[in-house]
Amino acid sequence: MAKVESFMLQPDTKGAAWDAILYIPVVGILIMMALQFWYGQYQYVSYILIFSASYITLIGINRVFKSRLMVGSAAPKWLELSKKNVIVATNGGEKIELVNELRYFPDYAGKSFGLAGVDMAGKKRQFVFHKGQFAQESEFKDIRSRLAVFK
Repeated sequence: MAKVESFMLQPDTKGAAWDAILYIPVVGILIMMALQFWYGQYQYVSYILIFSASYITLIGINRVFKSRLMVGSAAPKWLELSKKNVIVATNGGEKIELVNELRYFPDYAGKSFGLAGVDMAGKKRQFVFHKGQFAQESEFKDIRSRLAVFK
């Protein structure tokens, strides 16, 4: 990584659709089970199930809108790699330079990866990038190989 490489990100609509297909039925099943327990003998279990459904709904909304569709000011817009640091620009116009404790977390399926590090202000930042956010699959493989030194 002798030179600076820059990667523009794009919304991953296909991944967002898959995430919605997976999250919506889970939340629906939890709510249906909560209704069954509410009118049954173990009414207290419905509180736990409603809490779980609410929590999973918030996780799904965050994953679909912030991570996949890149909506919001904290969502990453482009990524710049150099030998010693990584710069992530957000939709809000903020450039976050990860300089300390930079860590790369690949997933086992090879469809996404995470970056964590400390910025110039000393704040810990975390980002998740998906394969569909890159224009070509070769870009995704290239960035994964370049980030492997931070593993």
